[in-house]
Amino acid sequence: MTLTEIAEVVGGEVADPLQGPTVVSGPAFLDSREPAPGGLFLAIAGEHVDGHDYAAGAVAGGAAAVLASRHLDLPGVVVDDVQRAVGALAAHVLATLRRRNPDLVVLAVTGSQGKTSVKDMLGAVLADAGPTVATYGSFNNELGLPLTVLRAEETTRYLVLEMGARGIGHLADLCAIAPPDISIVLNVGRAHLGEFGSQENIAIAKGELVEALGPNGVAVLNLDDPLVAGMAPRTKAAVHTFGEDVNAGLRLSDLEVDDLGRPSFDLTTGAERVHVNLGLLGAHQARNAAAATTAALAAGVRLEDVAASLQRLTALSKWRMELHERADGLVVINDAYNANPDSMAAGLQTLAGIGERAGRPTVAVLGEMRELGATALEEHRAIGRLAADLGISRVVVVGEGAQGIAEGIAEGITEANDTAVFHPSVRDAALAVRNNVDGTEIVLVKASRAAGLERVADALLADDRADDEAKEAKP
Repeated sequence: MTLTEIAEVVGGEVADPLQGPTVVSGPAFLDSREPAPGGLFLAIAGEHVDGHDYAAGAVAGGAAAVLASRHLDLPGVVVDDVQRAVGALAAHVLATLRRRNPDLVVLAVTGSQGKTSVKDMLGAVLADAGPTVATYGSFNNELGLPLTVLRAEETTRYLVLEMGARGIGHLADLCAIAPPDISIVLNVGRAHLGEFGSQENIAIAKGELVEALGPNGVAVLNLDDPLVAGMAPRTKAAVHTFGEDVNAGLRLSDLEVDDLGRPSFDLTTGAERVHVNLGLLGAHQARNAAAATTAALAAGVRLEDVAASLQRLTALSKWRMELHERADGLVVINDAYNANPDSMAAGLQTLAGIGERAGRPTVAVLGEMRELGATALEEHRAIGRLAADLGISRVVVVGEGAQGIAEGIAEGITEANDTAVFHPSVRDAALAVRNNVDGTEIVLVKASRAAGLERVADALLADDRADDEAKEAKP
């Protein structure tokens, strides 16, 4: 698009000292350190960082133009609100792509937990079936979603969008930018209770994804979650269900896990049945796989092809149940990207299961779960009690916001574990854990992203990485 065309769509003013016409031929992007050739740099004026200060560097690095909220001596379009403008641009581009490619399928996934994993699984499965664009990491908000849409091209067959919400109306706004053909709702949990106030409000918000479907769309719903199953009447679209419930359209059954916690299971729909050995960590990934399979089937992929694609998966997004083994045998599970009560429980159960099957001591390095509002202290205490009940050998609690975990462990103490060790900072925790493991343990590192606990995993694996780098550096 030329700058004039972009300005017409977003209601902006062209600023082009090069006397164009300047054409944007690449995707939109935010990080000036990773400029997209021919792309559009978004100059967002944030609370701490002003993107306008980096716009010149982005253009020097190859960007064609800048979308800004004030005039710069650079090719670009000036608008009142960059975030709103990029949403309008994405909506326009997607509508244009749909006209040019009627086979384009837009799939949207939401849920209190698991949406990034399901998005990753679904993206991988569909990429084996045709050209696919999927959300990077957890770019699932009013800024991240347009960035994903603007990576789509005329040849794109599947557009997989993760959608997050922190309030009622958020998903409706995202769906206005990218109306879905297939909507997947995974669960209604307790993440973001601080913002929503209740699980019922979370259900209202998540259900906006199915309300956005047209009569020719498909709603993919978790039949094992009553609040999700109850969304069926909120859409005129077809409803496809998944779960362990015998009435599920795609049934998950015969679930087992191996010594490292990797699940194997059967998926059945109608007369078709496949067995899947998943290379991902955690029994909960079986349900995620069932959700991704149901959506892929709705998009026209054959069940046997979905199963084959799932079995080739060995990793998902960064810092999500990443399994590492140090040279001395220490196993580190890095799940430091995010945490809420349900995902924290799943992580601890996976850790305990691996430790029990392998006959090895377990260590849980746990930080704060954010955005829980008034329930935060009790939810952290509940996680501590669960860690004690599961017999986790050692629990390291990191940060003031996570102290409730230590209190919960003290309440549920058994002979199998000792009282939790508390460290106020990530640095102190990383040093303490590193200096007190001998290679026999299984270590889980988990917290909300803001806690920064990936540094603990990095510290535990630093020697191995240094050895690898040294080997690579040798001629």
